[in-house]
Amino acid sequence: MREFVYPARFAADKKDGGFVVTFRDIPEAITQGESHAECLEQAAGALQAALEGRIMSSIDIPKASKAKRGEHLVAVPVQSALKAALYLEMRQKGISRVELARRLRIDEKEARRMLDPHHATKADRLEKALAVLGRYAELRVA
Repeated sequence: MREFVYPARFAADKKDGGFVVTFRDIPEAITQGESHAECLEQAAGALQAALEGRIMSSIDIPKASKAKRGEHLVAVPVQSALKAALYLEMRQKGISRVELARRLRIDEKEARRMLDPHHATKADRLEKALAVLGRYAELRVA
């Protein structure tokens, strides 16, 4: 099972005030905020952008580490998590977008858009794509 909830560190910014947010698993995801609530909101956006960048650049997405003391858990938005799960499953199985399209009996352009972070793909389409690869999505509310 793959979860897309990553631990983040909020470090006080003594020079400018507020907090700097970093993720040890995804080092390019860096943001800041004035309050903890703002940091959590900004952190989700930074994490989403970093994972989308990894998909677009064909870079691996690491598994989330367990949170250490003082770290905050930040979840990737659901649609981004589904796209990341599909991307990782395709990489692991060596499946191309063309092969995914063939298995889903759809046009290759549609399969390409499923992995495009800037294209809104319905969750049921992403779930179907995962299913043809032998996987399923599980949603948990914590």
